[in-house]
Amino acid sequence: MELHWSNLEANAEAVPEDSPLSSNSYVTLIETVIASLDQGNGGMVSKNEAGLLWMFNYGSVKVYVQLTGETPEDTLSLWSPVFSLPSKDEPRLFKYLLEKNCGETLEARFGLAGNQVLVITTRTLEDISAAEVSRLMTIVATIADDADDILKAEFGLD
Repeated sequence: MELHWSNLEANAEAVPEDSPLSSNSYVTLIETVIASLDQGNGGMVSKNEAGLLWMFNYGSVKVYVQLTGETPEDTLSLWSPVFSLPSKDEPRLFKYLLEKNCGETLEARFGLAGNQVLVITTRTLEDISAAEVSRLMTIVATIADDADDILKAEFGLD
């Protein structure tokens, strides 16, 4: 599946932080939060059969945000690749990541997809608020940016 990325348009529309979101405000909110967090040349968006997918830069990592739809049963997923396997000591790496998951990753977690270590979180849209969306995006971006250089230095093959 080939993705076609386009630049995000600047969107200054405010969304109330403490009330549940309506379906037409999910996209606006996500793009507003991306605009506030992005440390690159602006976020990018792609639409495909799985929904909408955004990508933005935060520090030294790329963060991906996927919205599968706009019903309460649909999901908001966020992830950021932080390390590629193989590593010089995979058992110690996995123990390290599990320990981080237990006490330091809040609503996010470290996971493995193929040969990529990710910081990831997923949440259904039912009763989600603007504050929660912003918090989830900030948590994934911050943990990923904090972890990537440490993992490369400690467990990288180079």
